[in-house]
Amino acid sequence: MIPETAKLKADELSREELIALVYEMAKEIKELKAEIARLKLPPTTSKNSSQPPSRDFKGEKKKRKRSKKKGAQAGHEKQERQWVEKPNKVINVYVDTCKNCSQNLLDQVPVKVVRRQVTEIPEIKPVVIETRQFVVECPCCGERQQGKLPEGLEAGRCFGPRLEAIVTNLHHEHHVGYKRLRQMCSELLGLELSAGGAVSIVERAGQAALEEAEVIGEQVRQSRVIGSDETSARVHGKNWWQWVFVGEHCEYHVIVPSRGYDVIENFMQECEAEIWVCDCWKAQLNAPAKMCQICLAHQIRNLQGLIDKPPHLAWAREIQALFRKAIHLRNQQEKMTERGYKRQVQMIEKRLEQLLKRTFKGLGRNLLERYRKYRNSLFIFLHRTDVPAHNNACERALRPSVIHRKVLGSFRSDWGAQGYAALTTVLNTAKRNGQSAFQKLVLLMGAPVLPFLSQASCL
Repeated sequence: MIPETAKLKADELSREELIALVYEMAKEIKELKAEIARLKLPPTTSKNSSQPPSRDFKGEKKKRKRSKKKGAQAGHEKQERQWVEKPNKVINVYVDTCKNCSQNLLDQVPVKVVRRQVTEIPEIKPVVIETRQFVVECPCCGERQQGKLPEGLEAGRCFGPRLEAIVTNLHHEHHVGYKRLRQMCSELLGLELSAGGAVSIVERAGQAALEEAEVIGEQVRQSRVIGSDETSARVHGKNWWQWVFVGEHCEYHVIVPSRGYDVIENFMQECEAEIWVCDCWKAQLNAPAKMCQICLAHQIRNLQGLIDKPPHLAWAREIQALFRKAIHLRNQQEKMTERGYKRQVQMIEKRLEQLLKRTFKGLGRNLLERYRKYRNSLFIFLHRTDVPAHNNACERALRPSVIHRKVLGSFRSDWGAQGYAALTTVLNTAKRNGQSAFQKLVLLMGAPVLPFLSQASCL
């Protein structure tokens, strides 16, 4: 530190004292610069850690200079709206007379027909179907009999399956809150819907999805390769966890208070998978499976965080490049001969062994120990085509739920969380198999009602 003599006036110091003071100040400045360089580390982002992209700092984007040319910009492919082959209505516009000489042109064969199509939605009005159950008294025994309601128009039902599917789709798939949902129903559909009515529709949808969700859960349990991931959820204003288990063409969701191994144990029951794909969360690494494939996308980001920090380990760059090479090799497998592919796999495995023999201390030691411990869980995907190199499928499955949580906040009941998980299971599985989420909801909500409109007589 600078001696106390520094507090004296400069003219009161001798030449020797001034020289000593300058040396002390220079030494302290050098130490402070080194400390600043050490502390000046790159910020943590989604590219160098497991932090979600939503938490990254969003700076102002520079506005791209657009050319003054109208229409598509240079380099962009021309996009045109597809023609409807069978329009609902065709309006022919004929030419009556010539504007130049007043000649009658109605009998002339057109040399060209200019087609244009305008798409419009007609006014939407709700259709109300009323049932009238006749009660008659038997003249023989005197007992009263009541007409049986047809399927789809059961007692206690106020809304048809298409209307219920629209309301559920807006709330569940598009994260529309109940207040805005009622406003949209009023303005777009001409339907006055109470808050209780909207809630009961969504609850009924969740109840209808429960049975099918359990069937899908059994399909996931029986899958050879299972991926898993979890994200936070809010229930009763407290932190819960939404888990997803992804099998082949199906996925199962559950929202519970725990993030531990007990969730996996309760889901898997007595089943065991061949391969479990996950990140390095301990509960998932202990999942009941013969082998585990660690998500390399997570490892590449963790290594990037290590590369960004001094002293910038060469080992981190080399093993990160090896992980990327392995993923690229897997993507190119179909274009390669079997022999050539196996030779490249052997080279990658050999290079990995060399990198794991390195020894160093300090930063990066934890990753080195991790890869040594889970050596057999790094490159399973190179030997099995049904195993991915990452758990991106699980993260994509949870992304809508994260948006739902950020937009609508907390579930106010255990049932709300349970119904949401069941609906997510059924609808996401339907989308994985190329089905429409809306059409799946329509089928889920019960027997159709609109066919009763075509009946000639009232019920």
